[in-house]
This record gives sequence, structure tokens and C-alpha cells, in this order.
Amino acid sequence: MTTTRYGTLDELLAVTETSLRPVVVRLRKIVLEVHPEAVEVVRLGDRAATYGLGPKKMSEGYCYVLPHRQWVNLGFYQGVGLPDPDSLLEGTGSKLRHVKVRSPEAAEQPALRMLIEAALAERRDALGG
Repeated sequence: MTTTRYGTLDELLAVTETSLRPVVVRLRKIVLEVHPEAVEVVRLGDRAATYGLGPKKMSEGYCYVLPHRQWVNLGFYQGVGLPDPDSLLEGTGSKLRHVKVRSPEAAEQPALRMLIEAALAERRDALGG
């Protein structure tokens, strides 16, 4: 059995490309503007921060911020069912979808906020809350 290594946002930022740190910070701020009570769980083994109604990644989480070398994924655990009129979502998994965000300015797209709102609503509905 593997042990999940939890950490802080500062620890995640420390392993993030310097130029992408502002993107991570901005995406986090937007998620918390949409859902101030979000539970944030940083899993250093995943190199990601998950946001949800509780700490369980796949059942209570609705989105995640995952830095790569040239962009940051704003991912959605139930992304396949989210409304995406601007066709931002990428991915081929059975449920997960993501948007590649390359700058803090790109994080400001209203469509990203709408995806976060829809993902949060989907989890609330699914969990009866």
C-alpha cells in the first residue's frame, strides 16, 4: 500500500516552474472566490492541489490545479459531463478533463470560472448537498 504525501501550497509552488507559479496562485484564488469554503488538499506525490467539498480526491473533489513544465492544468474530476460552450476542455479519459492555462491572464477567462462553478454544482448535486 502506498502512502499519500500531503503538503502545502508553498511546497507545491517550490516544485513548480518559476514562471508558472503566478498561474497556480491565480487559479487557486479563482477557485476560492467561487467556493470560499473549498477543502484544499495538496498531494505532493500527484504534484497537485485538489479542491472539493471534502478531502476525498475522486468522490468529493471537483477540480485540481496541476503544474506541468509549460502550463498548468485546471482539471475537473467529472469533466466529461460539464457544459463547455467555449470548447476549452481537453482529455480522453472516461471522466477527467482539463484546461491548459499558460498565464495568469489566461486564467481570467470567464469560461474557466463557469467551469469551476459547474463542477462545484455537479459535486453538490451528486453528494446531496
